Amino acid sequence: MAMNKSWKSYDTGEFFDELVTPNGSPRTSARRVVNMLQKLPQEEMADRRSAAELAIREMGISFTIYSEGKNIDRAWPFDIIPRVIPARDWDKVSHGLAQRSRALNAFINDIYNRQKILADGILPADIVLESGNYKPQCAGMSPRFGAWAHICGTDLVRDKDGGFYVLEDNLRVPSGVSYMLENREVTKRVLPELFENYSIRPVDDYPSRLYRTLASLSPRDIRRPCIVVLTPGIFNSAYFEHSFLARGMGAELVEGSDLFVDEDECLYMLTVDGPQRVDVVYRRIDDDFLDPEAFREDSFLGIPGIMRAWKAGNVAIANAPGSGVADDKVVYAFVPEMIRYYLKEEPSLASVPTYLCMHEKDRDYVLANLDKLVVKPANESGGYGLMVGPHSTKAKRAEFARLIEKNPRNYIAQPTLSLSTAPTYIEDKVEPRHLDLRPFILSGKDTWVTAGGLTRVALVKGSLVVNSSQGGGSKDTWIVEGSQ
Repeated sequence: MAMNKSWKSYDTGEFFDELVTPNGSPRTSARRVVNMLQKLPQEEMADRRSAAELAIREMGISFTIYSEGKNIDRAWPFDIIPRVIPARDWDKVSHGLAQRSRALNAFINDIYNRQKILADGILPADIVLESGNYKPQCAGMSPRFGAWAHICGTDLVRDKDGGFYVLEDNLRVPSGVSYMLENREVTKRVLPELFENYSIRPVDDYPSRLYRTLASLSPRDIRRPCIVVLTPGIFNSAYFEHSFLARGMGAELVEGSDLFVDEDECLYMLTVDGPQRVDVVYRRIDDDFLDPEAFREDSFLGIPGIMRAWKAGNVAIANAPGSGVADDKVVYAFVPEMIRYYLKEEPSLASVPTYLCMHEKDRDYVLANLDKLVVKPANESGGYGLMVGPHSTKAKRAEFARLIEKNPRNYIAQPTLSLSTAPTYIEDKVEPRHLDLRPFILSGKDTWVTAGGLTRVALVKGSLVVNSSQGGGSKDTWIVEGSQ
């Protein structure tokens, strides 16, 4: 059968492409996917995409963007061509992610207790202790198994050498895992024949893995601890995910007003049968809003006294309050040193070279090369507040130079990576688009890494911004066994 003309002009250019080699042939692990899709007639491709869009609407998969004071619900933007990664490559990455997670948890535990890493001069104390994410209210705590960031979303990219690099760690309330699971469901619906030909590692065990991780944290030794998912409410951008995970685990989805701390310093949930003791809170709200007694007095989202209950050992909170101290892009630059310091191992996953604007030498370099670098604020998320030098204007670079000089501690810079691409079905053509990957690492009694993760794709040609809130989309991610 002849090749569909939408593929004929596909050009990987200077980038590492996940599915296609520079000479235009499919990579070994992706051969069956590419061969099948290349043979699908144009109308059939369009029909499959329409089927995916219909499935997304039927399944109610949406996300919220905040725009001009309005909350707008949008259908999840999805590309039907999966991303394929060989299992032998992934196993190395997975090992590196687990190593990184263990080091970060050891770091957080150290910071709120002995602060040995600061005393030994591995990390400047002011970077940590003056960070907005350092919460002195957590000092002296050591949660069960020494695990603070029970759910970590680490963003990875692939450079033109095909190697994986860690871009950042998200340790406070990382989101996106529900979309990883739903991407798989939609792909099974629209490309079912591919699942017959491939040995693809499953992702649908995530809710049960998450349940096990959370249950292992329970302060009470009971067969079925009471686990709740704490959401800020329906207007939050990740509310779809909160309800999805609560449903998947068989946990209660609650808001702050459904919970209270009693005189015994235990946490209770209001039910029609009276108060029920809660063992584990999977919280999806930021530290600052968690407890008006300990943090922001004006918070209506949290539960007065929950920090007392947590510190008394009567309830587990995941992620633990204060975990964000390791979620700072300046702290990120020191993670390789943390791995050497706490684990006595060499990092098995590379980090992206990072310039700290608080250091005069780094700052001078950044200011002289703003047109070549990506500049990020230390504590923002969602792709907000960053500047991609090669794609910026002169005015934008001048604005960032002022911001850096005004508050150098708050800015880091990294080289503009040649992010890998993958074939993406845009209108009626298949074109390369840049992408990243967010695997999820669970830490409790054991450490576990998802098989792949959430692949986000920049749908605008040439763009490196993959966040859905900024016009990005997503693909299913396959970790495939054997050479296929």
